[in-house]
Amino acid sequence: MDLKHIRNFSIIAHIDHGKSTLADRMLEITHTIEARKMRAQVLDSMELERERGITIKMQPVRMEYTLNEQKYVLNLIDTPGHIDFSYEVSRALKAVEGSILLVDATQGVQAQTLTTLELARESGLVIIPVLSKIDSPLARVDEVKMEVAVLLDIDPDDVLEVSGKTGEGVENLISEIIKRISPPKKNMETDGQKHYEEKDSVRALVFDFKYDNHRGVIVYVRVFDGHLKKGDSLLFSVSGEKFISLEVGIFAPEESPKSSIDAGEIGYIVTGIKRPGIASVGDTITLSKKPLEALPGYMIPRPVVWASVYPEDADNFSDLKLALGRLRLSDSAFSYEEESSGTLGKGFRCGFLGMLHLEIITERLKREFGLHLVVTMPSITYKVVLKNGKEEMIYSPHFFPEDGQVVKVYEPWVKVKIITPDSYASVLMPFLFDHEGIVHTTENFGDNRSAISLEMPLRELMRNFFDDLKSITSGYGSISYEIGEYKVADVVKLDIIVADEPMVAFCRVVSRKRVEEEARTQVDRLKSIISRQQFAFKIQGKALGRIIASESVSAFRKDVLMHGSKVVGGGDVSRKKKLLEKQKKGKARMKENAKVNITQDVFLKMMRAKD
Repeated sequence: MDLKHIRNFSIIAHIDHGKSTLADRMLEITHTIEARKMRAQVLDSMELERERGITIKMQPVRMEYTLNEQKYVLNLIDTPGHIDFSYEVSRALKAVEGSILLVDATQGVQAQTLTTLELARESGLVIIPVLSKIDSPLARVDEVKMEVAVLLDIDPDDVLEVSGKTGEGVENLISEIIKRISPPKKNMETDGQKHYEEKDSVRALVFDFKYDNHRGVIVYVRVFDGHLKKGDSLLFSVSGEKFISLEVGIFAPEESPKSSIDAGEIGYIVTGIKRPGIASVGDTITLSKKPLEALPGYMIPRPVVWASVYPEDADNFSDLKLALGRLRLSDSAFSYEEESSGTLGKGFRCGFLGMLHLEIITERLKREFGLHLVVTMPSITYKVVLKNGKEEMIYSPHFFPEDGQVVKVYEPWVKVKIITPDSYASVLMPFLFDHEGIVHTTENFGDNRSAISLEMPLRELMRNFFDDLKSITSGYGSISYEIGEYKVADVVKLDIIVADEPMVAFCRVVSRKRVEEEARTQVDRLKSIISRQQFAFKIQGKALGRIIASESVSAFRKDVLMHGSKVVGGGDVSRKKKLLEKQKKGKARMKENAKVNITQDVFLKMMRAKD
């Protein structure tokens, strides 16, 4: 198809701003999906996405629309809105020429939207501002329109209005996409690098991929140079892996095979590869016989949150290993390596892009593979300088050195932006101070809203920060963050000991000034949820080389003086003492050999910050 009749675009939006619903209306209006097959959130194919109402995996779709008797091809990439997936979003934005900035008319611009908007601007995309949910009785159309206009430095009349629910304004939006967004160019530049003529070779950007049991890895690509067809001998530039394309095609929205996909188009390639770690977002595909220089901007996603995952039943270790390998085929952003624990057995140490990413992967392991898991407390990476002069990277709290061995500790900090109504700004300050936040600026943001810029340790961001922020601001506050540099940290290891045995899953690294409070909280919490045993035992919090919190859990008691319904009586009182002494010795023997049985439910409750 002629390049001037192609439009490639994405949608930038905060979670729950109506992005998937707007995509549904576009699919209806362009007749891409028959009315009888239409359903809500049609591009969100995962059950987890539909249940939570969020987009996890980006989903491209090709639509055709006729304007002024000319047929146009519209390629939409529906991207995730959560900050954890910002790298994947940045690669998807490199695959398009324009983007819709979708803002909820009832909520206004949110912090995460600003982060993605900045990525779109850096990519040189045409931005089309759009207000969604204008049919809502809570919509503040004029106020939010002015907010968007100030943000983009445009005329408020240039901000479009739509309702994904009723379809109002969607046809006009499609027309504006065709008018405002530029068609793909053959000889364009990306990050200062020029693309080549078709005759020279082929070059395509991988912006996502998935795994199929029968066909292997299927990569989603935007073709920049040349054209791809079935049977081509191709090469992944970064991994260096060669393969033969088994099939190429487009998304309509299901995979639809074509003879070839050309420069300017978005489509897929079936690789047949069934090994993890080969395909990665941001890689470049080119001809193996005439390779071109890779497209710029590729980076290896860096895990920022770590957690250990163990099977509840040790016999399921091989099943967990297989499941992680399968998930790695469709998500190269998480990593895992084998580890073992004296209390939990064999498992895996996994790295994730953020807390939501961790939650999604563990949930998929449970749903898609039927596994029952024990997941340890999430942690971050620390740089530790020891007294012997060595510097170590610590990925697990369990391996964090004792306080006397450490000279200095460094931890990652994050740059945070919070947008909240003015009335909550002052209430937030003590909360931010409690989480060791250093506030740099507070400025007005639109109508009766403030934007707070600050820095804080990533460790504190994981200490129930998101939930508490939503609670304090009655759900109106939003947050975005980016990983900053390492700074000196004043932290220590806190061990939770149950019946004289350290519990690896409950070990954590905490701020020195909060260690006593954290130890007391964790010990009291564990005592309230752990099951009593046939013997008495202690739950202790240990840090700084000493026990700083302790609680005793009493044993189940059987009244040995009672036989059936009759009390042992008669004779000397020593008869009763003899029975009680015998019971006491039995309990002592039991305590020596028995272990406290900590159920999966206890682990799960301890992992949650609050009930």
